[in-house]
Amino acid sequence: MRPDMPADHTTEAERLLRTAGRYPEDREPLLLRAAAYLELAGDRERATSLYDDLLSSSPASPLLIRSLKASNLWEYGHEAEARAIIEGVRSARPEEPAPWEIVAETLEAHDELEEAEATFTEGARLLVDPAEEISYAVQSLLTGRHRVRRLLARTHDEYDTLADALHTADVPLDELHDPKRLWSLGSSDPAELQAEITRLRSELGSYRTALSRPFPVAVLHWPEAELDELLAAYPELESEYPTYRAHLTDIEASLRELAASGTPNLGIVPATVPSYEAFAASESTTPSNADLLPQYATTLAARGRATAWPPARGAACWCGSGRTYGGCHGAD
Repeated sequence: MRPDMPADHTTEAERLLRTAGRYPEDREPLLLRAAAYLELAGDRERATSLYDDLLSSSPASPLLIRSLKASNLWEYGHEAEARAIIEGVRSARPEEPAPWEIVAETLEAHDELEEAEATFTEGARLLVDPAEEISYAVQSLLTGRHRVRRLLARTHDEYDTLADALHTADVPLDELHDPKRLWSLGSSDPAELQAEITRLRSELGSYRTALSRPFPVAVLHWPEAELDELLAAYPELESEYPTYRAHLTDIEASLRELAASGTPNLGIVPATVPSYEAFAASESTTPSNADLLPQYATTLAARGRATAWPPARGAACWCGSGRTYGGCHGAD
């Protein structure tokens, strides 16, 4: 579903709230998505209530929720409170890029370009490690910083150069972030308008990549203890999972094959026996039915349980071995 009208956004928010009631273990990501739809519907006070509800329940990502709340508050007239929250988020020095990017973009949206650039830079200095592979989320942070610095007419520095190097679209970042583009949209010259359309299409391609999560293709990962429990209860599934080591090998091989075929946004979802049994009951079938496994994976991904594959080579491997991905399943 892709809602286009306020009523559609509200309907989608209500659906997510009902889903959160059915799956309390996924409450946080589902309520965050519901709040986003309420913001799109213009129901910003209710969105704020959802953020407050989440913050009162020991969330996994409090700084992310605070940054989203600040952005929402500023949009409907609570600037002072939003600024206070933003300063608190910056002082906490988040170790994830999303809070940095959200508060910086909030400042940018309200013409606080100097503060936006400073916030982007603080995040980049904390999170960019030249010795490690740059994740998609950190790349997005660098791209936002590049955009703001272009608006401020700053000369390129090492982070701008890195953003340029990571950018893979046909249109360079300097063109995408050129302030003069705004004037092109009002031009009567067909050539200028066509050039601007090409640039906008390039930008939309990046946005679609970001917005296409949760992942359209996700693969189940049964931790070893869960797999042992599954096969003890449902030996009919041994043909799917002959050994735990084979299970891990199959996951990596399947994902590499999908990536080689051009499938985007691949993910891995952790599986548990109680969750799988509950899903089978909701589908009025038995857990021993192997045809249910891909449906279970898709449902978990839709509930926000998937993590992106592949991890950065220096990040922890998805299998839980404790080794880096590059030194484990990501080894060539």
